[in-house]
Amino acid sequence: MTVTTASTTAPPASLTAALLHRLAGHVSAAADAARTVTAAPYTGAPLAELPVAGPADIEDAYARARKAQVGWAATSADDRAKVLLRFHDLVLERQATGLDLMQAENGKTRRDAYLEIADAAIAARYYARTGPKALAPHRRNGALPLLTRTTELHYPKGVVAIISPWNYPLSMAATDAIAALMAGNAVVQKPDTQTALTALWALDLMREAGLPADVWQMVVGRGSSIGDALMAGADYMMFTGSTATGRQIARDAGERLIGASLELGGKNAMLVLDDADLDRAASGAVAAAFPSAGQLCVSVERIYVAEAVRDEFVAKFVQRTKHLEIGAAYDFSKDVGSLTTEKQLRTVTEHIADAVAKGATVLAGGHARPDLGPLFHEPTILTGVTPDMTLYAHETFGPVVSIYTVADDEEAIARANDTVYGLNSSVWGRDARRAGAVAARLHTGTVNINDAFAAAWGSIDSPMGGMGDSGLGRRHGVDGLLKYTEAQTIAHQSRLSFYPPAGVPWKAWTPAITAALRIWKSVGAR
Repeated sequence: MTVTTASTTAPPASLTAALLHRLAGHVSAAADAARTVTAAPYTGAPLAELPVAGPADIEDAYARARKAQVGWAATSADDRAKVLLRFHDLVLERQATGLDLMQAENGKTRRDAYLEIADAAIAARYYARTGPKALAPHRRNGALPLLTRTTELHYPKGVVAIISPWNYPLSMAATDAIAALMAGNAVVQKPDTQTALTALWALDLMREAGLPADVWQMVVGRGSSIGDALMAGADYMMFTGSTATGRQIARDAGERLIGASLELGGKNAMLVLDDADLDRAASGAVAAAFPSAGQLCVSVERIYVAEAVRDEFVAKFVQRTKHLEIGAAYDFSKDVGSLTTEKQLRTVTEHIADAVAKGATVLAGGHARPDLGPLFHEPTILTGVTPDMTLYAHETFGPVVSIYTVADDEEAIARANDTVYGLNSSVWGRDARRAGAVAARLHTGTVNINDAFAAAWGSIDSPMGGMGDSGLGRRHGVDGLLKYTEAQTIAHQSRLSFYPPAGVPWKAWTPAITAALRIWKSVGAR
């Protein structure tokens, strides 16, 4: 496996002490709050010191957010959209700093970090362009044609709580907030402490774009310490993270009768049909399994390959994987970066060790690389994985993928669906109709044909989310905006209604209504 180390893994000059201090100052916490220090995954060296919020800080943040939300909701949707479009421009203009922050905090490659820059800009543009129309009053079909005038209105929920993860610190922090803000809500957000600087950078740019200071606030702290306070003050909860935590949030949200949207775990499958372009599929498998060192909710951990093309596909995939360049560099020279936390490295090594001990074969990778940095691990391909092995059914969330041979499309579909998860999947084949038929039978919220995950994720006009243990609700599209609103129906009825006019008996009235219903059906009325 080709590996070179970066000339330097120290944080770049753009991440000045002044910048880090300013970003840390955006955390909503008392002046005398306790502090926590984060470390850079590339080296393990200290990176930033952040104030830690307590329950009282959360209550204060909600109080200020509620006050600010009134004015923000009163701002026209067109004016809110202008703030998002200015944010769009600032993200692209200042992207070098954002890229440096993501790499310093997360350990990913610059290539993977850039996809987050693009994602944040796309989301801002999309909701700025579509939001005003989606949020405007809409005429709906009335109960009685021509006699009932019905209008649908949408109001913001109020204050939305967002808990965002460390693996995609800009995408997950900014894009959900963008939709909530466009809908007229205020936001109190808890980004993961490890990557809070990137989220705070997005907040910094949004305030520069014109967002009032208290409309979007961020708090830092452990969920076990401030999670209850976050839930207690929320009018809606948006969470991205583990299935176990998502279940608890769903229970708590249900108890409070508030809405929640949850993107949770996955064990995503890639299906290589016997008519696939194998060079394209092998390159696609690399892109599906190893972005951000496999720490991506929609990345692939299982590959099902038709027996007729299995050997050729595996040879091509292994060859490409062995030539990936892993290491630390604040430029675009590396293919695979570092894992982010010691916990993830431990999970990856334990899953591989368990599989190998029980008979799995390593075709590529298989080892941690402490010579490159404390949290690096080689991209790893396994075969011979069986149900008694931990990684067979459990999410690894690292640069590890297992390959399975299947006889035909039916077996591939059945085995891909044999999981409690249902987030994302990928189908590779030349026959578009056949691949589409396979895709339609996969129980996942998104399916990509001849692409790893970017096609579905990047199609931001369509909803994205999971089935089963992969979550509830959807982000992206109009669904991803309107979930942050309360819908209201106003129906204005003229003199005539379903009730008979004075002096007309029900015995005479009901045949007249019955005849009208039949006529409305015959003329195609909805």
